[in-house]
Amino acid sequence: MIGAIIGDMVGSVYEFHNIKTKDFPFFREDCHFTDDTVMTIAVAEGLMNGGTEDDFIEAMKKYGRMYPKAGYGMRFFHWLASTTTEPYNSWGNGSAMRVSPVGFFVEPSWDATAVDCSVDTYARRSAAVTHNHPEGIKGALATANAIMFMRYRVKNGDEMGEAKEELRTFIQNRYGYDLSRTLDEIRPSYKFTESCQETVPQAITAFLESTDFEDAIRNAISLGGDSDTLAAITGGIAQAAYGVPSWMEEKALTLLDEPLRAVYFKWRDYLAERDQ
Repeated sequence: MIGAIIGDMVGSVYEFHNIKTKDFPFFREDCHFTDDTVMTIAVAEGLMNGGTEDDFIEAMKKYGRMYPKAGYGMRFFHWLASTTTEPYNSWGNGSAMRVSPVGFFVEPSWDATAVDCSVDTYARRSAAVTHNHPEGIKGALATANAIMFMRYRVKNGDEMGEAKEELRTFIQNRYGYDLSRTLDEIRPSYKFTESCQETVPQAITAFLESTDFEDAIRNAISLGGDSDTLAAITGGIAQAAYGVPSWMEEKALTLLDEPLRAVYFKWRDYLAERDQ
């Protein structure tokens, strides 16, 4: 999930001060984590605790209340503060921004004719506890499966360009997202939006046009819009494809406080033990 966290941090300073260029300082001094990171950490803890809907709800409420000023949407903030555990039919991009741990949770496997069932199950649960609108669920499914898809292709030793084109075809066919437009075509008119349907396709396109992890993050932020969330979604997929430079991980960890770092290290240990 470090790819999503880095994307969130780098994009944090541009969310309300959009830029339409890839030429910007990668880690500014005022970069910080936002709700994207907090909820990504919460999803990771929910998975390690069992991955049930109750596990996700408990983790989201726990960390959301620990960091009440992280920048949540109004409806999600009210859900955090309330005693209810019922979802509120959101199609917002919050379901996709937090889902990256799901794509790394299980061993990479792929059937070209069907999505990985376990990834779908966990992605759907992590979304539906709040974002149970079909578009909210679809955004989480597409993002988690894009991560799993690229993990499998890398493990398989497939050529990156071919893997990206297969991913483009899969996402378009399975989820109906239009991935035909280039970033140069999207960028001029793209504006701030919090919907999955106007965030997830653009974030995936930012990855598809990238040359490495850093380039993917720069692509996402250069679109403008909800910069931290775009870059968080792109960052999770880019991590699966390219990995993350160690200096970026080290820098991002200095911007997390101790409770969030503790969950990150626990998550990293979990993945390392699984992959032995």
